[in-house]
Amino acid sequence: MNPDWKEKAKKINKRTIEVTIYDYDGQRMIVEGSLRDDRFQEIRLVTGEVTPPGVIHHMTIRLLVNLASLVIEDVDVEMIAFPRAVCRETVNCLEPIKGSSVRKGFTAKVKKLAGDGNGCTHLVELLLAMAPVIFQGFAAQQAKTITAADSEKAGMMFHFLLNTCYAWREDGPFAEMFRQKFNLK
Repeated sequence: MNPDWKEKAKKINKRTIEVTIYDYDGQRMIVEGSLRDDRFQEIRLVTGEVTPPGVIHHMTIRLLVNLASLVIEDVDVEMIAFPRAVCRETVNCLEPIKGSSVRKGFTAKVKKLAGDGNGCTHLVELLLAMAPVIFQGFAAQQAKTITAADSEKAGMMFHFLLNTCYAWREDGPFAEMFRQKFNLK
């Protein structure tokens, strides 16, 4: 932050998203994400309600993900803090993603199933923040045992990493190095 800004800045709100990957059984991983919104000032709503500073949202999503296919086998949602009692009714809004593979089109699928008033926007935001970390966990798990002779595993990793970011763009140096090293197209 610009030093001049920081002198005048007063913290209003803070959102923290944390995602952790755990090895479950060598074939699957648990992906745990947490979203927490903290408000640092009292606010007055247009309804006349006054809400004090404190935790506004605190939610956790746990996914059981198959490493061979990146299919979400199970979903667990914990809603620890939320602003309205009606929010609790969305606790199962992510159930329809069971059986989904985390690959291209995942974001659109999640938004269709649980977004646009079909569920909790905060759970959707957290899940979408977790998706890229699933790739990182997958790559880390696979990289523990990959060798130059393991072209099938290398091909699977390459397929999941290709075009996920600038470094792994199709015409970039990492993609080319991977293609040459593992004889991939």
